[in-house]
Amino acid sequence: MNRPELTAEKFVANPFAPGERMYRTGDLARWLPDGNIEYLGRIDEQVKVRGHRIELGEIETQLLKHESIRETTVLERKNKEGETYLCAYFVADKEISVMELRKHLSISLPEYMIPSHYMQLEYTPLTSNGKVDRKVLPEPDGRMTLGIVYEAPRNELEEEFVLIWQEVLHIERVGIQDNFFDIGGDSIKAIRLMSRIGTKLDQKVTIHDLYLHPTIKGFLEARSDIESSMMNANNSNLPQK
Repeated sequence: MNRPELTAEKFVANPFAPGERMYRTGDLARWLPDGNIEYLGRIDEQVKVRGHRIELGEIETQLLKHESIRETTVLERKNKEGETYLCAYFVADKEISVMELRKHLSISLPEYMIPSHYMQLEYTPLTSNGKVDRKVLPEPDGRMTLGIVYEAPRNELEEEFVLIWQEVLHIERVGIQDNFFDIGGDSIKAIRLMSRIGTKLDQKVTIHDLYLHPTIKGFLEARSDIESSMMNANNSNLPQK
C-alpha cells in the first residue's frame, strides 16, 4: 500500500530459499526435539525486567500446562516507584495458591521469568474483536491467595519486621508466615530488605539468610541473635538520663 518501509519490515529474506522472501508474522515458536512446533507467543510481547529480556508468551505457555488453568495473560506492569514487574492473570477450575503456581513455573522457567504477582479472575475480559482487553485488567492489590492463614505479629520485634517488609514490598499487610517471594518479593527487593534489616540491627545479614528462611517467623527463629540486637538498637535510641 505504498509503504516500502513496512513492506521491507514484514517481508524478509527467506533463509530456506535464496532469492525469495517470506512474511514475518510476528509469532514466536520453537522446534521441539520430537519435531513438533511449540507456539510461545508474539515477538512484540517481549519485555525487559531487571535486565532480562522476557517472552511473556513463554510464561503463558507454561502456566497453561497447569492442569487447572484454562486461560492466562501475563503483563508487564509498573509500581508507584516506576519499577517493572510481571503479573499473571488466569482463569482456573479451582482456587490456586501463589505457592503452587510458583512451584509449577519453577520447573521450567528461571527465577527472573516467574511473575511476582498473580490474580485469579472469573473470566478474561475481551475486546470487541475477541482479543484480551489488557487495558481493563485490574492492578494487583498486593494480597494474593497464598494458601495459608494470615498470622499477625506477636511481639514488637515481629511488628518491626512486618513494617519493613510492607515498605519494601509496597503492600498494606504482611503476615509472619507469608513467604517473601510469594507476596511480590524478588532478588532486587531482597537486597533492599536485607540492607534495611542490616541497618536497623547494625549487624550483617545476607540474602542467603532470606532464601533459607523467607518468612518473618522462620527468619527470626533461625537468627536467634537478632532479638538481642534489636533490643540493643532500640535501647540506644532512648534518651539518656
